[in-house]
Amino acid sequence: MIEQTAPLLRVRVGTPADVDGVMMLALKASAENSFVEPVPQRLLEEIYPPLCLDRGIVGIIGDDENPYQGAIVMRIVKLWYSNEDVIEEKAVFVDPAYRAAKGGRARLFCEFAKRTSDEMQLPLLIGILSNDRTEAKVRLYERQFGKPAGAFFLWNGMTASARAARNGT
Repeated sequence: MIEQTAPLLRVRVGTPADVDGVMMLALKASAENSFVEPVPQRLLEEIYPPLCLDRGIVGIIGDDENPYQGAIVMRIVKLWYSNEDVIEEKAVFVDPAYRAAKGGRARLFCEFAKRTSDEMQLPLLIGILSNDRTEAKVRLYERQFGKPAGAFFLWNGMTASARAARNGT
């Protein structure tokens, strides 16, 4: 009997043709993680330029059956206190239907982010803003990036998944 293996997953660079699929993922991510009301137009303003490789890049995992299993959106920005460019991760999201699937999609996005940072020779700023499985996500990021350089805290707000858990939905 021949053992079949899952197809090799890879992160591909998104293009403007991917805008609808990436927006779909962004809206799913917002429904899960936002702590303020998302505005689709503002999401589009952050997503479209890097799909055009305009001061950013979008990595996408998918296949012929589902081309949008997850994405990472990164922008080249200047922090408020410097004139130097850095790569700022805006979002890493794996569709819930693929989180338990083989292939390590979140890890692949981390590797894509590191490779992008290395190739561009720019520092990468990447983090986790979530109340769902946060400890597991932190462990994954520590394996990929080393010890954290800080933490995020919310006061007078909570992510959508934390509100749902509190409300029992």
